[in-house]
Amino acid sequence: MARAAATGGGRTYRGQRPTNWYLGLAVLIVLGLLSVIFSRYEYQHPKQPAAVQPTVGQHWFAGISFDDCGQMLAPLAATANASTLGVTTSGNGVIVIAPQTRQQAGNNATLGQFQVNTPGLVLTPTAFEYPGKTVLSNGQKCPKGTPDAGKVGHVEVAYWHNTDPKTAPVSVADPAALKLGFNSLVEVGFVPAGNTLPRPPQSVVTAVLLAGASSGSTTTTTSVTIPPPTTSSPPTTTVPSKSSPTTTTVPSKSSPTTTT
Repeated sequence: MARAAATGGGRTYRGQRPTNWYLGLAVLIVLGLLSVIFSRYEYQHPKQPAAVQPTVGQHWFAGISFDDCGQMLAPLAATANASTLGVTTSGNGVIVIAPQTRQQAGNNATLGQFQVNTPGLVLTPTAFEYPGKTVLSNGQKCPKGTPDAGKVGHVEVAYWHNTDPKTAPVSVADPAALKLGFNSLVEVGFVPAGNTLPRPPQSVVTAVLLAGASSGSTTTTTSVTIPPPTTSSPPTTTVPSKSSPTTTTVPSKSSPTTTT
């Protein structure tokens, strides 16, 4: 036995195959092949990033109004030939965001695109021109006939992310780069320093919500529900009173009556 141990074990031990070693090697080979196959598939089928909304075919609506030195201006007229344009207006202060091409969609659906599609509208950080009116530049005085006449004004743009009256406005530094959102609101104005732009009037907000409801516009991030009209009399439901339960008398199990 001692001599067999000195030579590395007996014939039986030397004759056994290293099964576990071969099994581990096979597992490594299989895992390697699977990883190569998976990597090749991922390379040939790269995941496409989620498209930025609004996408081609979607219809969003936003609201816009204009303040000229404290004087609210009339809504812009509906855009001509709007069927081929991405960001237009249908009138009543409603901006229609309906991309026709990828160049008009996603992050390109901006207030700048709306300006390009609206003849006569000029809107930069330093200048504002409403169609048919004189250009107003930062440092100029408000024109006569306006509530802030004679006061030095500047261009200001405020943005609300949605129509919720509790939403706080955001000051926009570069109007052309402002991406318009679903049911968002924009107020453009030339106002004296320290003046706060008002939220677009309720008539504009209502027009935006009705436009969305009539077109069935949707978004993955938010939705709007217009409550149904109130009915005159709600249906009446009768609830039984909590009186004492009805007592039922059960006859005792007496002997049956015998009839002669």
